[in-house]
Amino acid sequence: MMAPQAWADPPVNDWGRLRKCESNGRYEAKGKHYGAYQFNLDTWRSVGGQGYPHQATPDEQDYRALYLYRMRGWQPWTCARKLKLREDRDARSKRVPTYAEAAYIR
Repeated sequence: MMAPQAWADPPVNDWGRLRKCESNGRYEAKGKHYGAYQFNLDTWRSVGGQGYPHQATPDEQDYRALYLYRMRGWQPWTCARKLKLREDRDARSKRVPTYAEAAYIR
């Protein structure tokens, strides 16, 4: 049994839907944007990402996506608007997540 989330991060299903829309769920996706969450390099680096997003592990991409969500909400992702994803109390909280907090995403 998993422990309840301490914060109101988006449900795992929202992350899955976002990945599916952004990159067909492909963590190795590359083109104009990179990885499962289709980061551009400036945004990736703004949340501490190193190298290219599509070369990072899925865990690292999930962590950086949660980090970005806590900094800017769903705003960076076009698909979030298309999917009508709703922000919760942790959106834009500026609270830096731990890797353990991001582990629920996948």
